[in-house]
Amino acid sequence: MKKRVSILLSLSMVVAMLAPTMASATESSEISAQNTAYESTNASTNEINNTLNSTPVVPAPAGYDGYRNNIPHGNMNLITYNSTTVGNARKAMVYTPPGYSPNKKYSVLYLLHGIGGDEHEWANAMKPKNILDNLYSEGKLSQMIVVMPNGRAMKDDRPVGDIYAPDKVAAFERFEQDLLKDLIPHIERTYPVYKDKNNRALAGLSMGGGQSLNFGLKNLDTFAYVGAFSAAPNTKPVNQLITNPGQAASKLKLLWISCGGSDGLLWVSQNFKNGLSSMNVPHIWYQDVGGHEPKVWNSGLYQFSQRIFK
Repeated sequence: MKKRVSILLSLSMVVAMLAPTMASATESSEISAQNTAYESTNASTNEINNTLNSTPVVPAPAGYDGYRNNIPHGNMNLITYNSTTVGNARKAMVYTPPGYSPNKKYSVLYLLHGIGGDEHEWANAMKPKNILDNLYSEGKLSQMIVVMPNGRAMKDDRPVGDIYAPDKVAAFERFEQDLLKDLIPHIERTYPVYKDKNNRALAGLSMGGGQSLNFGLKNLDTFAYVGAFSAAPNTKPVNQLITNPGQAASKLKLLWISCGGSDGLLWVSQNFKNGLSSMNVPHIWYQDVGGHEPKVWNSGLYQFSQRIFK
């Protein structure tokens, strides 16, 4: 079974990499159509008071992820924590916001990487620090720290060799226990953060998007906000993750699903959002412009981060 999953992941990711990833200047009508491909099913009480969750998604403006000089900036730091799940020390990147103080309390977003990445992928391949700094300067974010761990829970967690090997795919599944039993407790001992589900969010890109749905929807007493950007085929069927739609609707404050319109893995996100709709589970679906690529994941972070902890 693990071999079959590995083969499926390999084939699907190859399709994604071969799919078109950039929109040309002559595709303006297609871009307009994709930008407005938005569906919101947000009837729950939790979301009625959040206007960002009840109005159409506005595409990220030009320059939203660029570095700005004359604003306060947050910090990125590499931390080490002990993993009883894996049996050794593991690492994670942590973003602390502008004006961070041990005398304040913060919410926490756990932000996961893709199958070929590690704890450095978000910081090196995307622009989370610029995006978050800029949103703070515009007064659009709640106070939070962002934890970017290595979602491959094994002793040698480097993305080397065959990244689709069965033991590495299994390590992504094992990360659920590392996250719940080791990383979250470490963050809550080390940083001045709130320790309830309403102040924890889980989101990720590709493989990390699938992990976020798989782990977040199974642990609704731990996470009230769940987001997936271009979820990969590791994503489990909706009916395996949500067995009580009414309970999920009452516990979730935000369930976000987004993907690029030219992504070879678009079917994963579409199938998932269709399943949510059929079960009447509140969610936001946003079809972005692009393929399986950083600009879509930057956009996902931009949109999701503004909608959490409100």
